Amino acid sequence: MKTAIALAVVFLAYPFVFSNAFYLDIGVALLLAAISASAWNIVGGYAGQVSVGHSMFFGVGAYLPLLVFHHWQLPPIVGVPVAVAISLVLAVIIGLPTFRLSGHYFSMATIAVAELIRLVVGTIDFLGAAIGLQGPAVGRGWWDLTFRGELPYYFIFLAVLVILLFITWLLQRSRFGYYLRAIKAGERAARSLGVPVRRTKLFALMLSATFTSIAGSLYAIKTGFIDPESGFGILVSVQMVIIAALGGAGTLYGPLVGAIILIPLQTATNTWFGGGGTGLTYILYGGIIVIIARFEPGGLNELWQRIAPKFRRRADAA
Repeated sequence: MKTAIALAVVFLAYPFVFSNAFYLDIGVALLLAAISASAWNIVGGYAGQVSVGHSMFFGVGAYLPLLVFHHWQLPPIVGVPVAVAISLVLAVIIGLPTFRLSGHYFSMATIAVAELIRLVVGTIDFLGAAIGLQGPAVGRGWWDLTFRGELPYYFIFLAVLVILLFITWLLQRSRFGYYLRAIKAGERAARSLGVPVRRTKLFALMLSATFTSIAGSLYAIKTGFIDPESGFGILVSVQMVIIAALGGAGTLYGPLVGAIILIPLQTATNTWFGGGGTGLTYILYGGIIVIIARFEPGGLNELWQRIAPKFRRRADAA
C-alpha cells in the first residue's frame, strides 16, 4: 500500500513539476509503455507464455479508431470498443492452436502470426496500405480526444494504467492468479493438480489482448497517425517484453519500473543522436536482453528482493 501511495503522489505531481512540453511528452510515452508492458505481463509474466507477437493486438487497437474516422468521419473513440472486440476474437483464434505449443515454439508462432498480419495490412488499400491512416488534424469536439497540449493525454493514460494495475492486483490474489503461477512453474504439474491449463491461458491472453488493444488505441489517438510498422512492427512487441523483463516479469510494479528506466533512456539516445541514431534503439534493446539473461533473469525486482534485506540489517545495526 505504501508503494502504491508513493507512486500515486509521484505521478500526480510529475506534470506540475515538469510542465515543459518535452518532459510531459516523455511522461505520456512512459505511461503508454507501462500500460503495454503491464498488459503483456498478464500472459507473459504471470503465466510464463512469452508472446513476442503482441503487436498484433496493439496494431488492431491502433488502426480501428483512425479507420472509423478515415472512412466514416466518426470520432476515433468509437473504434476503441470495436478494436477490443476484434482483439478478443483474434486472441481466441490465435490462442487455441498456439497454446498447444510451449517455450520457444510458442514465441516463434506468435512472431510469425504478427509479421503475417503486418505484411497483409500493408497491402490493403482500405487500411491505408503502406502509407497508413491519419486522424483528425483539428478536434471537432472533446469526443475526438484531440488536444493541443500533452496534459489531458497524461491523465487519460494515467487513469488507464491505474485501472490495469488494480485489475492485476486483484488477479494476483485470486484463484485465477494462483492458476497462472502454477502454469508458469510447470504445466504438467499444474494439470495433475486439476488446473484447467488451456482455458486459464486463453483467458489470460484475452485479458492481455484487451489492454494491449486499448494501449494501441491510445497511441493512435494521441499521435493521429498509424502505419503497418508503428502498429504491427516487431519492435512494438519487443519493447513490451524488454520493459516487463527489465523491471521484473510476473510482478505488479515490474513493468512500471522497467518503463521508468527504459523510456527516458530511449528518449535520450533519440534526442542526442537524432535520425542518425535510429539503430541505437535496437542496440539498446539487445544490450538489455543480454544483461538480463546473463546476470538477472528475474529483473530488477529480483535484484531488489536480494539486496533489500542487507540494507535493512545495516539500518537496524546503525
